[in-house]
Amino acid sequence: MSADDTQPTLVVEDLQTHFFTKAGIARAVDGVSFTVGRGEVMGLVGESGSGKSVTGFSLIDLVDPPGEIVGGRILFQGEDLVTASEERMQQLRGNRIAMIFQDPMMTLNPVLRIDTQMIETIHAHDPKVPKEEARRRSRDALGQVGIPSPDERLRAYPHQFSGGMRQRVAIAIALLNKPDLIIADEPTTALDVTIQGQILFEAQKLCRETGTALIWITHDLAVVAGLADTISVMYGGRIVEQGAIDGVLDHPVHPYTRGLLGSVPGHNTRGQRLYQIPGMAPSLLNLPQGCAFKARCPDADAACEARPEIDEPVAGRRVRCFHPHLEAAQ
Repeated sequence: MSADDTQPTLVVEDLQTHFFTKAGIARAVDGVSFTVGRGEVMGLVGESGSGKSVTGFSLIDLVDPPGEIVGGRILFQGEDLVTASEERMQQLRGNRIAMIFQDPMMTLNPVLRIDTQMIETIHAHDPKVPKEEARRRSRDALGQVGIPSPDERLRAYPHQFSGGMRQRVAIAIALLNKPDLIIADEPTTALDVTIQGQILFEAQKLCRETGTALIWITHDLAVVAGLADTISVMYGGRIVEQGAIDGVLDHPVHPYTRGLLGSVPGHNTRGQRLYQIPGMAPSLLNLPQGCAFKARCPDADAACEARPEIDEPVAGRRVRCFHPHLEAAQ
């Protein structure tokens, strides 16, 4: 790791990513801030359409028109990636910053064998690695993510793998160069629970042993509960609650976070109806004035017609709400 151990791996300050469409401006990321330290795992959670995936794409400058980063800073080991050149971003992607996509075919080339793709990934960032050493590292990476007969599988093409197996290959490629930062966008959604558990274990091990920082983007609170150190909850393009994972999941203070946790089956009394947050998430093209959650919130009142700013009413807990349930965090 080339990073200064005393500084966080990533500091995001007031990030704004907007999509300029014929129907209007979609504020997909609207003033998002967070910090991820060396070896730390942050869970970024929220419903579909909350802006969490666009946040991940923004971090490595993979937002295509009509999308555009219009404000904020992304400090990777002190370097602002918002102002970095495309050449510089190409140097960082796949080497010091890796992304695992929800669709593995965004990583894999369908006409190249797996060994070719993995060895090329290693040589793209360190051409001096002998080919046999690169092959050994590739084989070991496949074994790490639970792929049987890795020597044989290296010689296969992506179409010879199942969807779940292709996803595991994509994850193995992301782990190859032991990057300083990994952004994982719901990468285990298509995998069975056993393999998911193995990959989560390997991800934690990598972070612990090498100091890699990890952002795990998901809608599945059960996954981040056993993986993350901290959590940021997104709604309507904004972060509504942040804090240590145990504190937020055990004692949520924002009504939206409380609703998310209340709708998880394990939180309900046997025989009790499963809780549902009423209504639908608002369109990012047409966010309501003031608090984006007010139409679905049981605590909303006239104060919520104004836009709440994010605050830290309790040490270590940041929340964007006029009526946080602070008694839960005491």
